[in-house]
Amino acid sequence: MKRILAGALFVAAGAGVPAIAQTYPTKPIRLIVPFGPGGGTDLIARTLGQRLTEALGQSVVVDNRAGAGGVIGADLVAKAVPDGYTLVMGTPGPLTINPVLTPRMPYKLADFAPIALTTISPFMLVVNPAVPARSVKELIALAQSKPNSLNFGSAGNGSVAHLAGEQFTALANVQITHVPYKGGGQSLVDLLAGQIQMVVDNLPTVLPQVKLGKLRGLAVGTAKRSALVPEYPTMIEAGVSGYEATTASGMLAPAKTPQAVIARLNRELNSIVGNVEIKDRFFSQGLEVVGGTPEQYAQHLDAELKLNARIVKQAGIKAE
Repeated sequence: MKRILAGALFVAAGAGVPAIAQTYPTKPIRLIVPFGPGGGTDLIARTLGQRLTEALGQSVVVDNRAGAGGVIGADLVAKAVPDGYTLVMGTPGPLTINPVLTPRMPYKLADFAPIALTTISPFMLVVNPAVPARSVKELIALAQSKPNSLNFGSAGNGSVAHLAGEQFTALANVQITHVPYKGGGQSLVDLLAGQIQMVVDNLPTVLPQVKLGKLRGLAVGTAKRSALVPEYPTMIEAGVSGYEATTASGMLAPAKTPQAVIARLNRELNSIVGNVEIKDRFFSQGLEVVGGTPEQYAQHLDAELKLNARIVKQAGIKAE
């Protein structure tokens, strides 16, 4: 009897999956942004949310839940009912940096179901024009000749820019001093003023100053040349083997969200980022669209988590 009952339940559950796919969504969807309004992640979420609203026939409401480097918002989604009505706009900080930087996290990466990787923002290594290095090789030679004479800035201890800089120093075998700031804006101000010599930061942050000639770009952190700045070599091409640094954004749901719901959202997101108008809009913001399957996004997150864990361990980075 127990075996028959279990089988009946299994059939019933299986029968419900197509029904979910046909009816979802039947009410508004909340898209959590684990940062404040007006930032890069918020702008991405609002663009995607608007198009998802049109595609799904239900409102996708962006809900900013900032705090603790993105942990508060991400934790809210990790613990939400896995029904497809609470999603999160994921970035490296709350997903693949904090879990390896902070010993006691309220969630882990396995608590999320990846839907799709949507955009990537390349990182760029830039220096103050006063630095006598016009290429990555020249910068490495300069750093090796004068250990700890150069400083690199970041948005703070454990930030994406911090890990990007530490990855460079480790792979290039150079000693460059990290200077943490309370936000990326201040590090950029001091870089422009010559108080620090270099940063490795998001392309949208540094490229405007590079175009004005106030900073010198040397290389990008993507594995292959970025369509945004194809004239710049990758760090790998410039001689830093194995280097890769980007800020990737994607959408996730709580773990155990029905696969039919994940598949529907993935299909719609791929259609959105494949739209020429959306591509152009993101391109103008310094972002490359990606797309792909949930499995590909999961593989990306896993690789990013392992990379960040290695950088944190090698550099001895501690949570503040």
